[in-house]
Amino acid sequence: MTLSEILAYMGTGVFSGILAGLLGVGGGVIIVPALILVFGHQGFAPAWLAHLAVGTSLASIIGTGWSSALAHHRRGAVRWDLFWRLVPGIILGAWAGAAIAGLLPQGWLQRIFGVFLVYVGLRMLVPRGETPTGFAPGNWGLGTVGGGIGALSAIVGIGGGTLTVPYLVRTGLDVRRAVATSSACGVPIALAGTLGFVVSGWGREGLPTLSTGFVYWPAVLGILLTSILTAPVGARLAHSLPVPVLSRFFGILLLLVAAKLLLD
Repeated sequence: MTLSEILAYMGTGVFSGILAGLLGVGGGVIIVPALILVFGHQGFAPAWLAHLAVGTSLASIIGTGWSSALAHHRRGAVRWDLFWRLVPGIILGAWAGAAIAGLLPQGWLQRIFGVFLVYVGLRMLVPRGETPTGFAPGNWGLGTVGGGIGALSAIVGIGGGTLTVPYLVRTGLDVRRAVATSSACGVPIALAGTLGFVVSGWGREGLPTLSTGFVYWPAVLGILLTSILTAPVGARLAHSLPVPVLSRFFGILLLLVAAKLLLD
């Protein structure tokens, strides 16, 4: 690795940490495209660029999500009762999502992530304004929803905030509590997804040294060194900055990144 590559990992961690705490989107929407670019520059096997980026993203989100969730917990914003009811489905879904991703070719996995970024970018650029229904889902309902969130989050390497937050808001939860609870849910998604990508990538030819399956540990370390420090900053900013305005600017950025991934 060169110094510029190390700095790229650390810079990715700075932005992903702030976004995880500020917008509740999980740093994966920044980490995955950044890692695809950096890994390509390092000369990693093209067949595994997206797989390594997604698996490494999930591993780094463990620390980011924990730091962000702890910051929100200290403000009393996390609904732990909902968290524990979502967790079983999240874990099973994340395992399934990692297994599916391991079977997909590089090009398809990159396209799926690009389409997902288009969805996220449009939601941030033109918010729909979730209407609370007041519906209180039961344990089976939360488990099923958790499974879907976990599976898609693992496939695209995110902490699940873009899926969890809108769902929790529709059930009647305050948006700040939804963001806080989503941050906590990102930890089991990342843990289960990381394990799944380690297993699905085990023994594949062409993977770089210092990787375990589809997880490249030097990148994980570089991202964690900065993301853990900046996630609490994002959580604090969420209580003071005009989040809707920032969300729209970020939505434009995501659409540009999505175009790059889909046209590359």
